[in-house]
Amino acid sequence: MNAKEIRHIPVVIVGAGPTGITAATLLAQYGVNSLILERWPGVYPQPRAVHLDDEIYRVIARLGIAAEFAAISRPTLGLRLLDDHFNVLAEFHRDPNQNVHGYPQANMFDQPELETLLRANLERYPNAELRGNADVTAIAAHGSGARVTFTDRTDGTVHQIDADYLLGCDGANSIVRAQIGSTMRDLNFEQRWLVVDVATDADLRQWDGVYQMCDPARAGTYMRIGDSRYRWEFRLLEGESACDFDTLDTLRPLIAPWTRHLADSEMTLLRVTEYTFRAQIADRWRRGNIFLLGDAAHLTPPFIGQGMCAGLRDAFNLSWKIAAVRNGTLPADTLDTYQQERKPHCRALIRLALSVGWAMTGGGRLGDATRRTVLPRVGVIPGLRKKIVDSTTPALRRSALVHSTRRPGQLAGKMCPNALLDNGKRLDDIAGSGFALVTRIPLETAVETQLSARDIAVIHADPRGQLDVWLRHGRAAVAFIRPDRTVMSAGRDVAPVLATAATLSRSVRHLSVRP
Repeated sequence: MNAKEIRHIPVVIVGAGPTGITAATLLAQYGVNSLILERWPGVYPQPRAVHLDDEIYRVIARLGIAAEFAAISRPTLGLRLLDDHFNVLAEFHRDPNQNVHGYPQANMFDQPELETLLRANLERYPNAELRGNADVTAIAAHGSGARVTFTDRTDGTVHQIDADYLLGCDGANSIVRAQIGSTMRDLNFEQRWLVVDVATDADLRQWDGVYQMCDPARAGTYMRIGDSRYRWEFRLLEGESACDFDTLDTLRPLIAPWTRHLADSEMTLLRVTEYTFRAQIADRWRRGNIFLLGDAAHLTPPFIGQGMCAGLRDAFNLSWKIAAVRNGTLPADTLDTYQQERKPHCRALIRLALSVGWAMTGGGRLGDATRRTVLPRVGVIPGLRKKIVDSTTPALRRSALVHSTRRPGQLAGKMCPNALLDNGKRLDDIAGSGFALVTRIPLETAVETQLSARDIAVIHADPRGQLDVWLRHGRAAVAFIRPDRTVMSAGRDVAPVLATAATLSRSVRHLSVRP
């Protein structure tokens, strides 16, 4: 059929998963219009991702749904490592009340419920449109942006959209990635796993944390993801498939350590499926104003629960930059920093996931013997025990928006804590969605007035408060914070950091959330 009249939209987003909806919401908050094209009519009904950390909870709060997410999620209290006989090798506790970002460090949830929240929240923004049943069939460069062709699956009509920016949030089989000539680079990991979701109102009588079976013959994971929902993941052996475990009876040998006291009638088998866990990263994340985000750009094994988190980090990193470039507040080459910052960060987390997975399940009999010897001792070393449950991710690499140095303790590239201030508010409440200057050194009134006029929030660290301790630990007195809460620069003297702020603030306009 002939294409209808071509529309123009500032940003087109392909894919309405958590990454795409998050990007659209953040852009809408900055006043940037977007259209999301999604092949399916509604939320995919089966759970996939089940975990997000406190850094991503902070993004959820930025979207405006922190309270709603709290109602559908539950903090997990740590990690328990088990041998093949269900003996505890080590246990690492998390205190949900001990955090630097104001939210629990590890949170379990049901992805369809989260996506429903995200979509409902998006409806608050008239400048963000979600169109389901839209099958994207072609993408071509058009000027500095892209022309997107899609078919309405309800009536077969063909439509074309011209976009200044195109975000490919369309998953592992991304059409956007194929269209820009990007290739997934394999990081030499591929495993087939069985994923089992069960619902029951019965008490499983289990510790409320994540269980990892450190069994090289049959690695497995158990998680409680809701008040009555549970997930198990088991590595499939050669010749096995999900069809071999499609009933509670055939699953019993695997889940019996948790459910042997329950009758089949007390449990509902929601889903049994097979996933192939891979470690891959795209060689190119951008061509012109076409970008890849989420699974279109990287695939992370699930051992540290960072798959969906990585996609939301992409959206958080890119959205404010597009808004700033589009509004003329930052130069166009600012967008070069997206891949410069996000690709090394993703690669580091993928490698960490691979290392954790191998440490827990690899090495055959020798690895198993080593774990039995080493893991019980790891749990009693305070510094190492704390590191295992720490949710902090690596700092971003140096870029035009990360002025890092080589000195120890540097803060640039790291996420600023969402500290609780003496006035009862948190840093994010004061900083809004723009830039901020955090200081433990008093500023001259004229300087503070000038920064305020540039819509740069000034946050004074309370003596001996969380921000004061954070700055001192980072060997700094002042830090300049980006809208995504990453430290752009920090130092012991106010003047050099203010020079960084002044470089931006000459062009920085209003970047705060619109009502």
